[in-house]
Amino acid sequence: MIKVSDQAKKKVMELMTDDGFNPSTDYVRVGVKSGGCSGLSYELKFDKSQVEDDKVFEDNDIKIIVDKKSFLYLIGTTLEYSGGLNGTGFVFNNPNANRTCGCGESFSL
Repeated sequence: MIKVSDQAKKKVMELMTDDGFNPSTDYVRVGVKSGGCSGLSYELKFDKSQVEDDKVFEDNDIKIIVDKKSFLYLIGTTLEYSGGLNGTGFVFNNPNANRTCGCGESFSL
């Protein structure tokens, strides 16, 4: 399961609406790909549909889909949003990550 903080929910809904997506029917697709300074990096985008092997979750009124491969890396992750002086953007708090880079966009297990 992937959790969504209140701050992330607010920003996701705002961005989905701005990009022509409907937060009540469309999805946030979360994934993991090779790359980044720590070996793996996160992907985050909006999607109108799911495919056969996707895992589907809903937390804090946000519908999330994760491909089967990425799911194993993301179990227990919380999607948060930071708008502070140290940078603005989405942050993945992933309990499975042994090491993360300074920007928080990549990790290793």
